[in-house]
Amino acid sequence: MASPPKLLQIFVASPDLQLPRRSITLSTDITVGWLKLSLLRSKTLTVDSFYFSFNGRPLPDSTTLAAADVPSSSILTLRHRLAGGGGDGGATGAESRDCYLNMYAVKKPDKVDPNETRLSRWTTCALSSEPLAPPCVIDRLGNIFNKESLVEALIHKRLPKAFSHIRGLRDMISIHLSLIPDADGSEMRFQCPIAGLQFNGKYGFVAIKGCGHVLSVKSLKEVKSSACLVCHKEFSEMDKVVINGSPEEVAALRDRMEEERGRLKEKKEKKPVSCLSGSKHASDEKAGSLENGMKNGSGKRFKAIDIAPVNANKEVYASIFTSSKKERFKETFSCRSLPLGRN
Repeated sequence: MASPPKLLQIFVASPDLQLPRRSITLSTDITVGWLKLSLLRSKTLTVDSFYFSFNGRPLPDSTTLAAADVPSSSILTLRHRLAGGGGDGGATGAESRDCYLNMYAVKKPDKVDPNETRLSRWTTCALSSEPLAPPCVIDRLGNIFNKESLVEALIHKRLPKAFSHIRGLRDMISIHLSLIPDADGSEMRFQCPIAGLQFNGKYGFVAIKGCGHVLSVKSLKEVKSSACLVCHKEFSEMDKVVINGSPEEVAALRDRMEEERGRLKEKKEKKPVSCLSGSKHASDEKAGSLENGMKNGSGKRFKAIDIAPVNANKEVYASIFTSSKKERFKETFSCRSLPLGRN
């Protein structure tokens, strides 16, 4: 008898349709096409015009959630499919079959538009390839992420090797991106709050660790100040992190990160030693120096007889203290001043 299918809880979001993120519990044998149809059933939209993506990878409609290796608590994004071309009059019907065979005989490498690659680095999450949406964070090397995607990958231990330097929340720097008002609201775009330069890779940007504000390099050069131009919080040169920098800038940030971790490790290793050699050893040294001073004559040794009251018997008064004729008495655990044989 076949075992019943397992249940899976996933999150569904659609920035293109401005649908709020919601949680859905489904069976693992449900297809992606059925899920898409259930979401678009109440809308007058063409089902074929949309597709689901997981971690930036499109999912075919015929694929089940189990076959797509979608783990629990994952986020599936419903995206709008771009319309294709055609109808340009390029086909005349007179071409022979050999023309098509020769055309596809040698596969040409796909040309990657450098402008598209640059724009993708500055407008999408470096981990999930989803459009940037606050809250956003950067790592110590200047890569930019959606905070939710990065935290989820850390919890499930699914970080790629390229981001192995991110070990926890301490390696994330929360940033504040300044939005550009968009008329239709279909896409979030960002800019420098001082110079108004767009956050698209054409201009250099840095993030300030202390406050998290993202400013263009040009604005920091024009207005030379040791305080943030937005919140006026003081910062140093070491607090600036270059976002999506060049290989040389990334190498400098990596060296700074390793140096900071080395100092922190050295500080942790020295901390237990300082505790052991701290109050306890200092008190022992103080007590030893006091005792040596009393014995060597640098300080006067205490005697109870010297401070006895005027009308008191000095010998009786001195017997109250252990410093008086100690060789004649044996101290007990319950009372140091009461010797045995006198009760």
